Formats: sequence, structure tokens, C-alpha cells
Amino acid sequence: RNMSSAGPEGRKKMRECEGLIDSLVYYIQGAIADHEPNDKATENCVCILHNLSYQLEIELPESYAQSIYVQRRNISNNDKTPGCFGTRSRKVKEKQQDTPLPEEKSNPKGVESLWHSTLIRIYLSLIAKSTRNYTQEASLGALQNLTAGTGPMPFAVARTVVQKANGLPGIRAMLHVSHPAVRRTAVSLLRNLSRNTSLQNDIAREVLPDLVSVLPECVPGCEVSCETTASVCYTLFNLTQSSSHNARLLLSAQGLPKVIAISMNDSNMFSKASRAASVLLYSLWSHTDLHSAYKK
Repeated sequence: RNMSSAGPEGRKKMRECEGLIDSLVYYIQGAIADHEPNDKATENCVCILHNLSYQLEIELPESYAQSIYVQRRNISNNDKTPGCFGTRSRKVKEKQQDTPLPEEKSNPKGVESLWHSTLIRIYLSLIAKSTRNYTQEASLGALQNLTAGTGPMPFAVARTVVQKANGLPGIRAMLHVSHPAVRRTAVSLLRNLSRNTSLQNDIAREVLPDLVSVLPECVPGCEVSCETTASVCYTLFNLTQSSSHNARLLLSAQGLPKVIAISMNDSNMFSKASRAASVLLYSLWSHTDLHSAYKK
């Protein structure tokens, strides 16, 4: 577990170690099947997988990624769609929704297990069933790592979490736990998921009121960290930027007074959150059909 957090070279060696990742996944599957998701060994296994999923899209060679995935349809030579872990640019983000999603192998081995739907469902199961904070945080953190990029793999993982594996209820529950690190990681995962335009309405419908409830009523001395507050504001920005309906949901959840209060806080300690709230307010005002509701 300590070695897996030793940096890129350490992660590379451990990912390449034959049988290691398969053994970790096998052990966790057994623990879940035996209804023992809270043992220390399971926590260690999940924390290792969490660390090995860090910077995965960037650190895996593109040639390796392309050998793992089989595209669902042939792409013409004229269409310069990037590989699964290709260069990350503005054009990549623009084409993200149109890129054919990768086809999974039925029996993943080694590093290819790290983003396979089997392990994604294991993480979601641990989030729902484990009461061990480190296990919850590591499971959320692994999903956060896997959805952090802009290529087809992070998008495919996000779609699996939201639409195929129905993971939002479990993530939503983590917004209300008392452990600040678990709550912060859950918000960061939702921020990653909310970048995908095709998932935004599902996310808003399921968790937008809960995100609003995480925002502090008053900033000075609040129990919610500046980082978590800023991350919630940016998630709400993603969800409402292109949707007047989702902006109205925020309004109905009594989110506007909270966001205004955060934006007006000028303390250095909370400046990051204040900026994020101001960006959100500016975006909300762009929905001209809601101006009368805002004024009320």
C-alpha cells in the first residue's frame, strides 16, 4: 500500500507485476461475496488499486491502450479521432461525445482490469456496503481518478457509473457522511462526472439538491472545507450552465442564498470558494427566463 503511492515509476512497476492486480481484485470480490467488506485487508487492497489508477490515462502508452480496446466501428483515416489515451486538447473535449466508446474485454487481465466495468461495480458495491471510511474514500477516489481525463476511457467509466451501474444513489449517500475526506472525495467524483454533457440531467435529477445541502449556510467557522465548497460550486456550474431546468432545480433547493453568501466572503482562507460561487452566479444569470424568479 505504501509502495503504490511512491510515484509514477512505482506505479508503473506495480501495474506491470504479473498477477498483482488480478489478485487484489479477486480478494475484494471474495470479501464482498462473504459479506465482509469492512476487513483491513480489503481496505489495503482498495487503497492499492486507488493509487494504481492515479494518472492512468496519462501514464499508459497509447499503443498499449489501443491493443486492449477494440473500437465498435471503423473510423475513416480522415477522421483524426484520438486514441483511448491520446492527446488531450480542446478538440478532444469537443469530440468527446462523438467518439465511439471502447469495447471491453470479457476477461480483463492485469492493468486492463483497472477501468473495467467489473471493478467499477466493485467500487460502487464497497461504497454502498462498507462502513470503513478509508475503504469508502479509496473506492470513491479510484472512480475519481478514472473519470479525471478527457478521452474515451474516462467518459466510458463515467457512463458506466451513472447509467449502467446506477452508482449515483451510493455516491449521493457519501455526501452526508460525517467524515470530511469521504465527503470531499464524493464531491470531486461528482464534479468529474458532471463534465459529461450527456450525463448532466441524470446527475442533476439525482443529486443536485444534495449538493446544495452540502454548501455551508454561513462561511465563517463552517464545517465544510473551502476546497469542498469550491468543488460543489463548480459541479453546480457544470450542471446548470446549459440547462435552465437544472438552474431552476438549484433555485427550488434554496441554493441561491447560500451561493450569494459564499461569493461575498472576502477572507483569504475562503477565496477559492468565493471565486467559484461568483462564477456560478454569473452563469446562473445567463438564464434570462429565470431573472424574475431570482429577483423574488
